[in-house]
Amino acid sequence: MSDLPLMKATRRGLADEVADRVREAIFDGHFPPGSPLRETELADSLGVSRGAVREGIARLEREGLVRTGWHRPTTVVATTADDVEEVYRVRAALDRLAAVTAARRATPAQLDELDRLVESMAAALADGAGVPHLLALDMAFHDQVYATAGNRRLTDAWQAVRSQVFLFQLQRVALARGQYRALVVDEHRELARLLRGGGAPEELDRLAGEHVDSARRSLLALLPGETGTGPGNEPDVA
Repeated sequence: MSDLPLMKATRRGLADEVADRVREAIFDGHFPPGSPLRETELADSLGVSRGAVREGIARLEREGLVRTGWHRPTTVVATTADDVEEVYRVRAALDRLAAVTAARRATPAQLDELDRLVESMAAALADGAGVPHLLALDMAFHDQVYATAGNRRLTDAWQAVRSQVFLFQLQRVALARGQYRALVVDEHRELARLLRGGGAPEELDRLAGEHVDSARRSLLALLPGETGTGPGNEPDVA
């Protein structure tokens, strides 16, 4: 694991630092779904104790990014149809509530920030940015919607599934090739318009739900061994 793209952990809080570095490596594709995470090798690469690695991995397990078990290796979660159904249906319910609540409570500055994120997506797309950068802006947009809603428990629920959503989105976009790039800006621009009061609350509720549900259907169709229409035939939005 000498080529592991992780910086040495700082002393900010070793378990948190380990979790951050390993999460980044997972999102960067260094540890694909299903790959093992070996405690000793991670400790050597990060320059920390095995105990710190163990605590960091426990944080990632609570986020749903890794699976551990008694006498079983720790692995990055593999994307199964059951996982997709559970995570995306929970996300759809959360996103709908967040969007409708945010539309009622948003300040002009918060709405301007949503518009700025959409324009950042458009600029990144025009510059040929990679998928991880586009997805980071995509997730930042949704983070801002939750922050605008101003409901701490709702935000906590979002944070509980956020890492899994990001990982699943990375896999879906990779499988679906170019569809995400074709639709990501327009989809989020329409959400920003409705959040600014450009439509009835019912329309915003419907679009927020469909925005997530189409991604769920797309990933299910693309998963190996799953029946579906295959790459290129499902909407590919985030």
